[in-house]
Amino acid sequence: MSEAVSLPDFNSPIVDHARKDFPLLDAGMSVADALERIRREGVGERVIYFFATDVEERLVGVLPTRRLLTAPLETRLEEIMVRRVVAIPASATVLEACEFFVLYKFFAFPVVDRARRVVGVVDVSLFAEEMLEAGEREEERPTVASLGDDVFEALGFRLAQIRGASPWRVFRYRFPWLLATVAAGTACAVLAGAFEATLAGSLVVAFFLTMVLGLNESVGMQSMTLTIQALRVSTVTRRWFLENLRRELATALLLGLACGTLVSAIVWIWRHDVKGAAVVGTSIAVSLVTACLFGFSVPSLLHSLKLDPKIAAGPVTLAVTDFFALAFYFSLAWAVLG
Repeated sequence: MSEAVSLPDFNSPIVDHARKDFPLLDAGMSVADALERIRREGVGERVIYFFATDVEERLVGVLPTRRLLTAPLETRLEEIMVRRVVAIPASATVLEACEFFVLYKFFAFPVVDRARRVVGVVDVSLFAEEMLEAGEREEERPTVASLGDDVFEALGFRLAQIRGASPWRVFRYRFPWLLATVAAGTACAVLAGAFEATLAGSLVVAFFLTMVLGLNESVGMQSMTLTIQALRVSTVTRRWFLENLRRELATALLLGLACGTLVSAIVWIWRHDVKGAAVVGTSIAVSLVTACLFGFSVPSLLHSLKLDPKIAAGPVTLAVTDFFALAFYFSLAWAVLG
């Protein structure tokens, strides 16, 4: 890979680096009229998306090039455009714009003013020109998806370097999220103290406490890791969230039933304690379902809030899942075992 081109000042306004050589399309025009306007006004060096505006010139949609070129000529742009458009505000800095690319994984963004009028377009080549140029060589581009992953992973790494790689800055970036683990650990200790008599009266509950937490954390981390990988190539929408939530719930139920049944059988064979086996098995089954759901929901929520799920999701997910697992485990043990 070639050497990187000189990077811009990351504290400068992004609007100073936005391209102006792009045609804006009216959402109400046909595909034929849009193509005619594009031929007449021309395009810049690299065209990734076309943007549609309303009668007041406000941004209302985005048109991927492939969709525009393959649609019937009489089709209205408003029928084929993507209405959910992520735009960079004109007041943003270059560093803030860089975070948009890392977070959403798009190759270009419109830059809009407060009235949502397009004042420019920024593509990822502003930060990673050498990556895109390398990707244009066929032998270095197995798939478009792999090119995208390489670009955004490298851009994310570069962003971390730009933010500052000193131990103190990294500490300030990561430590606040670890406070979630500290808080949850304290809450779990207080919770265990409230059920001290139950723990003292039932050795089975104490023996299998680490297994309940271990399975809970393992399943939560599995679900969280898979979700973060999916978020690299997906945009969080309500439809995407609900579809994947249903799939994760089905998986969680299977994992919970399998692990709960297995562990309850171990308890019964070892201790011949039917009630203890029921408490441990049921607690594991329920906690694994909640662990899967939190492992999916927490990174999705952090992603939608434009926070880095790779750093924040682990501590938050484990903190929440551990507390809920212990709360249910102790409560069920107290109700069944006295």
